[in-house]
Amino acid sequence: MSNSTTVPVNGGGLGNPKWDKSFLGHPLGLMTLFFTEMWERFSYYGMRAILILFMVAPTETGGMGFDVVKAGAIYGLYTASVYLLGPPGGWIADNIVGQRRAVFLGGVLIAVGHGILSLPTQDLFYWGLLVIAPGVGLLKPNISAMVGQLYRKGDPRRDAGFSIYYIGINVGALMAPVACGYVGQMINWHLGFLIAGIGMTLGLVQFWLGGKFLGTAGVVPGGAPTPEARAVARKRGFTGGLITAAVVAAVAALTGSGAVNVSPEDVANIFGIILVLVTLGFFGWLFGANSWTKDERNKLIVVTIFFVAVIFFWSAFEQAGSTLNLFAERNTRNEVFGTAFPASWFQSVNALFIILLAPVFAALWMGLGKREPSSPAKFAVGLLLVGAGFALMLIPADDAQNGSLVSPWWLVGMYLLHTLGELCVSPVGLSAMTKLAPERVTGLIMGVWFLGPAIANYVSGRVAGLYESMPLTELFGLVTAFAVGSALVMAVLVPWAKRLMGEVR
Repeated sequence: MSNSTTVPVNGGGLGNPKWDKSFLGHPLGLMTLFFTEMWERFSYYGMRAILILFMVAPTETGGMGFDVVKAGAIYGLYTASVYLLGPPGGWIADNIVGQRRAVFLGGVLIAVGHGILSLPTQDLFYWGLLVIAPGVGLLKPNISAMVGQLYRKGDPRRDAGFSIYYIGINVGALMAPVACGYVGQMINWHLGFLIAGIGMTLGLVQFWLGGKFLGTAGVVPGGAPTPEARAVARKRGFTGGLITAAVVAAVAALTGSGAVNVSPEDVANIFGIILVLVTLGFFGWLFGANSWTKDERNKLIVVTIFFVAVIFFWSAFEQAGSTLNLFAERNTRNEVFGTAFPASWFQSVNALFIILLAPVFAALWMGLGKREPSSPAKFAVGLLLVGAGFALMLIPADDAQNGSLVSPWWLVGMYLLHTLGELCVSPVGLSAMTKLAPERVTGLIMGVWFLGPAIANYVSGRVAGLYESMPLTELFGLVTAFAVGSALVMAVLVPWAKRLMGEVR
């Protein structure tokens, strides 16, 4: 935009020009979304920091007493489900309730799910996870889409706005492991989950009070703008929800009665097949539709390229909560300057680096102007950096698998490289999706963007199951090879992807 008197299309300022640059030079509505996402990520990363550690902890210490294979399968199932439910969450927002109501409803489910996990019983453990997952699926893609709606098309502040928003994510991710991790590991696991739920509740209150700054952003379902279209969508959504609930209830009843013996590993295997089928089915539908213009179809090809790239990136990066969390607990000397700390605190290192470096990257992209690297080029660099992080871990891996406790600075160095890679991929990818997605399916495309991390988190959990059966040098070496190889392929595709993107950069 050329001046501060222009108000973003869908809100940000409710027609009040003074709100257009009231939050760090951005629409005031960005503040509302910033803090809502901050508390949602507090709840997610707080719980994730202790989840696999809680599952493998002995029952006499209040843990679940699972072996690593079972815990890894459950971890992968949960974290993948969180993202897999993004596309349905986007569809519900696009066609039934709008993005704003979807965000609020998702937050309620997340808070309730953590409340269930906080109860001093292990019998409700799976039910807590089942409630949280659809809550994140409703909230996560739709709040990101609302950030894009605060800016007019072509507004040069958009990428910087997403970088600021990304700081909010990481403020929550920084605080969460420190609070939930310490309480969970040192005092009581269930109290750790309770603190995560309190965080989401604070986010809901903030979102409700700050809604006036969002203008009309996220109010009207973009894919069903008329009451008739919404009525049809509601009928379809109700039918799908009823079928899903019936299937879940039937499986739970059969398993609980002992009529069917299904292990988490069996469920994980079936879930992996479903992930593949859902992905192929969605992209088959996407490119089989005849409603796209040539320009839209070209941009959807780039969406697909980015989608595959983020699978490789997050498959390596998301080892943080699984494989690397186990490495921190079992193979690392968790002491700095004579002060001991719980292993879950390593989960805050990445967030700390993000907070320190995100403003630098935002200023860098703005300062480079026309010389700024394209989004595909940034993806290639990000993949290379996440591979370099695991390559670094090959050095202490040999000592660790021989029983020695290694210095915590190896993990810190790895997280620095991973953070640099993340800043080249995640905020850039979020911004690119809002620019590449056709307006009538923005929420759905944002949901699909999170389907990539669903597959990656599933892989992360299954890889964690190999922690005790594969030498660490081989395990880390395999992850390194996949990340670096995908970076080279992405680098080759950069010129073609740039042509397909047209005016989008």
